[in-house]
Amino acid sequence: MTNYHVTLEAAWLVRDVNTADDAIGVAIAEAGKRLNPQLDFVEVDVGTTFCPACNEPFGSVFIAANTAIVGLVLEMKVFDAESAEHASRIAKSVIGKALRDVPLHVVDVEDFE
Repeated sequence: MTNYHVTLEAAWLVRDVNTADDAIGVAIAEAGKRLNPQLDFVEVDVGTTFCPACNEPFGSVFIAANTAIVGLVLEMKVFDAESAEHASRIAKSVIGKALRDVPLHVVDVEDFE
């Protein structure tokens, strides 16, 4: 059995915001509220998107009509999983139960000692 560090990406919808910073703050606060206290071991951060024209990184936030979609990165450690696929299924299940109706996508799975 191996231990894995699993990184997931979530698309978080935020309504009634005017700036990207407001959207990021609301998204992280809402996600943290739904994850804590049971899942306080899950790390939440804003994802990074690269500009297709200049390849410069920027925060994963898009705002239209005072509604934003924020790309959040969720990281957790999974212990004693049978494989990387098993670890990703465990992470999606655990986080998905707390964040119902939030799309999740596995970004990376790395083993660690």
